[in-house]
Formats: sequence, structure tokens, C-alpha cells
Amino acid sequence: MSTFDEYAAAVRQLSVQVREGERGAAAEAERRRRLHAGVAQLGQRLAAQGQRLDQLGEAIGLPPATAAAPDGPDAVTEPAVDPGADPDADPGVVLEEARRLVDEAGLRTREVEALAVRPELLPTWSPAARAVAVYVACAAAGVLLMLVLVVASGVGLVSGFTLGAWICAGLPVLSFAAGWLILGRWGRPALATVEPPRFVPLGFVICVALVPTAYCASLLLVRFLR
Repeated sequence: MSTFDEYAAAVRQLSVQVREGERGAAAEAERRRRLHAGVAQLGQRLAAQGQRLDQLGEAIGLPPATAAAPDGPDAVTEPAVDPGADPDADPGVVLEEARRLVDEAGLRTREVEALAVRPELLPTWSPAARAVAVYVACAAAGVLLMLVLVVASGVGLVSGFTLGAWICAGLPVLSFAAGWLILGRWGRPALATVEPPRFVPLGFVICVALVPTAYCASLLLVRFLR
């Protein structure tokens, strides 16, 4: 083989190696570009999740999770290092694991949001059923107080006029006010943008009707037992 032929073969071999190196560099550059794009996307998702969690925490009275770094000579400037991190791990595998964790955090955030739009009191009940239950319970408490007043009136501690005033006005109004306050405090979802319905006419009718009705029923029961 002549020197020229050897030179041409070496040039061809070098050309092949250069093209292979260029293809490898292009593939590496594309891999790095995808990794950077994936990291940037995860960073945006994490920032959005952090803001949403701060909103949820603010809705239930918790301070934001993020805080400013301390200033001064005593401030910690060294980054935290995870002793279990593998410096030789494939960045693509690490990115996929991070994406899986971000997806799981997003699922947990949506679950928290679903809970935050439910009231603390009887969360699975409809607003109307919840209001009826609350007003009936408050009216029942008013009936118990009415029985105490009846007993007190029987032994002369409470006059008949006072007993009648409490039965006809005082206890029904107090029962209604208690139910109205309870619905406003524990019947309101944490993320409610509008005031929840408290069914004022329905609650007033329940409380005004139940206490006097219970008193009349107690009188009839006493007369029947006699």
C-alpha cells in the first residue's frame, strides 16, 4: 500500500471518528437539554404547589411554610448535604424519581383541597340537613333548660311570668342564636369564598315551635299521669 493510500485510509478513519464524536456530543447535548427542561418544569410545579399549600395553610390559620434566610455573621451559608445521595447516580433516574414524588405531592394537595371545601361540622351532610340537625340540637338544649325552669317554678324559685317569658321568647331565641353561631363557625368550609347558607327562617321556626311544643307536651303528660 502506498503512502497516499495509507494517508487516505487514516483520513477516512479520522472522519468517521469525528462524525461519531459529533453525534455523541449532539446526543449528550440533547440529553442535557431534556434534563434541564425537566428540572425547570419540576421547579415550576413545586413553586405552584408551595403557593397552593401556603394558601391552604393561611385558610386554616397556619403561617407560610417558606421563611426568609437569616442575616448576619451567624447565618448558615453551607448547603445541606444528604449523606444517602449517590453522586454517581444517573441524572435521568433521579429526575424520574423526583417527578414521581412531585406527582404524589400533587395528589396529596388535591386531597387536602377536597377536604378544605368541606365544613368541619357534619362534612358529608347537605347544607340543609346540617342546618336542621344543628337547630334541632340547639332547640333540644333549650327544652332541657325549659325543664329546669319548670322544676324551679314548681319549688317557687321562678315566678310564673318569668317562666312564661323564657318559654315563649327567651329560650327559643337563645336556641336559634346558638344554632346560627354554630353554623357560622363550624359549618363553614375553610376555603369558602361566600358565606354558607344558615337557613334562618327554617331555624327560627324549629326553635320557636319546639320549645313551647315541648312545654305543652310536658303539661299534658303531667295531667295524664295524675
